[in-house]
Parts: sequence; structure tokens; C-alpha cells
Amino acid sequence: MKKTDIQSIFDSFNQFNILIIGDVMIDSYLWGKVNRISPEAPVPIIMSSKQENRLGGAANVALNVQALGANPILCAVVGKDTKSRTFSSLLKKRKLTSLGIIEDEKRKTTVKTRIIADNQHLLRVDEEIDEALAKDTESRFITHILDILANQTIHAIIFEDYDKGCITPDVIHSVVNYANKAGIPTLVDPKKRNFMDYQQVTLFKPNFKELIEGSKIDIQKGDYKGIYEASKLLHKKLSAKYIFVTLSELGVFISNNDGYKTIPAEIRDIADVSGAGDTLIGTASLCLAAGLEPETIATISNLAGGQVCEKVGVVPVNKEQLVKETLAKYGG
Repeated sequence: MKKTDIQSIFDSFNQFNILIIGDVMIDSYLWGKVNRISPEAPVPIIMSSKQENRLGGAANVALNVQALGANPILCAVVGKDTKSRTFSSLLKKRKLTSLGIIEDEKRKTTVKTRIIADNQHLLRVDEEIDEALAKDTESRFITHILDILANQTIHAIIFEDYDKGCITPDVIHSVVNYANKAGIPTLVDPKKRNFMDYQQVTLFKPNFKELIEGSKIDIQKGDYKGIYEASKLLHKKLSAKYIFVTLSELGVFISNNDGYKTIPAEIRDIADVSGAGDTLIGTASLCLAAGLEPETIATISNLAGGQVCEKVGVVPVNKEQLVKETLAKYGG
């Protein structure tokens, strides 16, 4: 691939609108120091020095899409509570639209609070309701998404599923049916609850554990022929065009049912794997919207996912760095 081709691919990202449907959350961090043990129970006392709220879940996918130059539109259901106002302010701070966000007073805005002392993660506190949307809320959510699709030019749709109840089978079927009729590619980062409900999507991206659980085939991570057999089962069950499997330290695997390619992981100084999957699916959506071949989609997405693992915490991809790494990969 020529240097000019690679640059034009990344330049094309700037014109894309990506719809991201899924479970959004606030990632809250509380930092402090431990100087003594509580007299009330054998637990450390943390003297808090700093607290910070960040966008998490499907919202982190939006940040990655934005970082690559495209326009993300988040579609999610949050609570009608003080945390939803915090979430809204975080969207504004990051210049993300709230067009696709609806509130439901029967639900709670998901917050994950991580307590960190002396660079050690001591505790995580989750505040959430992970039941499926109530039927009236689900109907309102589907109508809202379809209205956005009818009134906006959307170049790809991502389902970012964290099993928190925002994505339901009816949400999936309604949106995928519309997308397929409109010729909009759909991508899925699945979780267990809705795993087999993602029928007729364009790209299905489980990790290795999810693949073997979903296909019920006992294989080793380095057994690529076995992974291909498992992916063929998913192709058959889901009628998905591409099965894209993340293999952590072994890189990624992509199949189109007629064959497969494996892309090894780059040699890197891994600091933190958090958020790598979000980066990977966001990058893949733009590559798919640009009409790239599956091996190129996997290669660029693999580079992006690896890049964020070199940084501590959940951070979006750096487009300039990704362009440089892609040029180097293809000898540009």
C-alpha cells in the first residue's frame, strides 16, 4: 500500500458519522494514600487526595472515534439522576453530542468508582441497574435511534454491549434490519447475554474467551485452525460477514467464512490493557466505513488497540501516532 493511499484512508475518517449504541457509564477514580488501618475493622483508611470522573463504556468508544477525526453519535439510556447530569457535563467537556441520550427515571446512571492508593487498585464500587430496559423505555429508545438514522447520514453502527441492559434483542433486530436495508455496516463488541442475537451483522468482534463460550468448542488460543472452525460456526449461526477475534498477546484473527488471516501483536511495553477493545472496535468501524479489505481492517485496528496499551489508564487512540505506525507497517 502506498504512502498516499494510507494518508487518504485516514483523511477519509474525518467525513464519517458513526452511531454507537450501548451501555454508557462514568468511570470515577478516587486517589489517596494509606497511612493506617481502621480501628473499626481490618481495612485500610484512605486519605483521599483527588477524585476524577471520566466517560466510560460505550462513551469511551465514542472518544476513540472522535480521536480518529470522525463524528460519533452516542445512543444510550441513562438514569434521571444527579449522575446523569455529571455524564451530560462530561459529554459537553469532550465536545460530544447528547442527541442520542435519553433519560429514564426508573434506571440508574452506571458509575464505576475505582479506589487507588499508592498506585494500587484497592477496591471498585459499582452503582448500576443491569436489568433489560422496560418495554416502554425500549420502545422509546428504538424509535429514537431509528429517527436519528432517518435524519442523519450514518456511515457505520457500533453495538457496544456491556451487559447492562441498554441493548436488548428488539433493539438489535430493529436497528440491524434498518441498517441492512440502508446499506450501513454494523459492528458488534458482544457480551454473553445477547451473544446469539446479533443476526446478520457485518462484523462480530468477540474476544477469545467469548468465542469459545459462544461456539462451545474447546480450543487453545494459538490454535488458529481451531479458531477458524469456531468462527465458521458463528458465521453460520449469525450470518455475519466477518468474525474478528481479539487474542490479546497473540494479536487478532479475522475470518470471512472462506478463509482467515491472523495479525500478530506488535512488540510493545504494555502498561495497561484497559480500553483496548474500545479502541479496536472504534477503529474497525472507520476502516469498514472506508471500504477496506478485512486484513487491512484487522491490521490497522490491531495497531490502534496495541498503541493504547502502552499508556496507563483508559485513553483514546492517537491518530498521528497510528498513521506513523501504519506507514511503517506497510513500508511507507
